[in-house]
Amino acid sequence: MHYYRYSNAEVSCWYKYLLFSYNIVFWLAGVAFLAVGLWAWSEKGVLSDLTKVTGLHGLDPVVLVLVVGIVMFTLGFAGCVGALRENICLLKFFCGTIVFIFLLELAVAVMAFLFQDWVRDRVKEFFENNIKSYRDDIDLQNIIDSLQRINHCCGAQGPEDWDFNIYFDCKSESKSREKCGVPFSCCIPDPAQKVVNTQCGYDIRKKSKSQWDDQIFVKGCIHALEAWLPRNIYIVAGVFIAISLLQIFGIFLARTLISDIEAVKASNAF
Repeated sequence: MHYYRYSNAEVSCWYKYLLFSYNIVFWLAGVAFLAVGLWAWSEKGVLSDLTKVTGLHGLDPVVLVLVVGIVMFTLGFAGCVGALRENICLLKFFCGTIVFIFLLELAVAVMAFLFQDWVRDRVKEFFENNIKSYRDDIDLQNIIDSLQRINHCCGAQGPEDWDFNIYFDCKSESKSREKCGVPFSCCIPDPAQKVVNTQCGYDIRKKSKSQWDDQIFVKGCIHALEAWLPRNIYIVAGVFIAISLLQIFGIFLARTLISDIEAVKASNAF
């Protein structure tokens, strides 16, 4: 093993191992996301039949978990190995990807601010597509139930959006017991009940709309989220700034280490 001393330039061990520590967290988080995602798919039988992924009309939350896991695992691996081996290609890949993600986040934020009506229509379309698949995927079902329960809302624009789901559709010829009802997460909770009544939404939409207010949430989840955002704008802004600062810090470490490595190679060339 040969050890080199650089008279004019050297790679900073401080930046090198700080970048390694920064990325090992990403890598471990990526492993955790992948493990959870694959476990969830195995529980749902997707690993034995991958056609179930394409057969779902809505969003499978596990796909999102796996995508995040793959990105974090890849970036963490590239950053760790690039820092330890002083590999410029891997470091440039890591830095370039972080820059791309950062710019993509900025673009999404600007688009959401400038084209609010277009974003609202896309969110409405997205929510309605997932309502259609409410009973097709247990993870999607749990997310929709949590969203409705926490925000005291029902459907995208209101309870009638549940006509998009074949089991709840009032006009459907289905003999489903849930026909013309809503999920239990739309029901106004009764403080006296200690056990959740999962049948509280049955036949509710067969009644007149004047009777809905006492039993279910009538506000749509899009309106609820629009009302939630101004109340929590400082929290949202704080999270966005914190993520951005972490990304900028990673870019700074990678660029500094790349400059050190290039300076060492240049000094060795003379």
